[in-house]
Amino acid sequence: MNTGMDRNHLLALLPQNLKDQIYPQLREVKLSLGEEVYAAGQEVKYVYFPIDSIISLLYVMLDGASAEISVVGCEGIVGIAVFMGGESTPSRAVVQSAGMAYRLPAAELKRKFNADANFRVLMLRYTQALITQMAQTAVCNRHHTIDQQLCRWLLLSMDRLPTSQLTMTQELIANMLGVRREGVTEAAGKLQNAGVISYQRGKITVINRSKLEQLSCECYAVVKQETDRLAAYANKL
Repeated sequence: MNTGMDRNHLLALLPQNLKDQIYPQLREVKLSLGEEVYAAGQEVKYVYFPIDSIISLLYVMLDGASAEISVVGCEGIVGIAVFMGGESTPSRAVVQSAGMAYRLPAAELKRKFNADANFRVLMLRYTQALITQMAQTAVCNRHHTIDQQLCRWLLLSMDRLPTSQLTMTQELIANMLGVRREGVTEAAGKLQNAGVISYQRGKITVINRSKLEQLSCECYAVVKQETDRLAAYANKL
């Protein structure tokens, strides 16, 4: 049983005694593309540990415009407001890439967070990595080109998927990045012409990852290094 649950890297880092307590309460659920996991301001009743799906945290303006502030995949958890004391957040959680996830009642997560120091440290270190991603995304959106933002976004997505293919329309990517669709179309065209990606019928396949990393800004490397560093530290628990 544990081997299957370990498909989520954060769960895999749990000490065995916590796995024995938490794993029986996890439920595997299917998440569809575009599905809203929770709305802005909504009380978080369940937390999600993605397996092969990706969930985007989006901030939506009053006029309906939106922008992605972070992505969560097999490395993490969606619903940190539960143990950070807020119970809800002003952001939306929307499925960016369809797949499976483990669902856990929020009340159970909160109990474990308050009762177990190792669990608390692990969750807080993941939160630090997530905050780093949010901060870097804000900087990237302000100072870097759409071409660089798209490269960063694709790399972060690929890190959280078991394959090099992502099902996503350019319109959805534009909504995630908070830019015009024409800008994404132009940027994707450049990457395709350079032999970095292949794009057709809403499916993006990364052909040359090393080139994609070269074309990306430093923001991707900053986020990945922090995620890897904190995961390595947590592995010592």
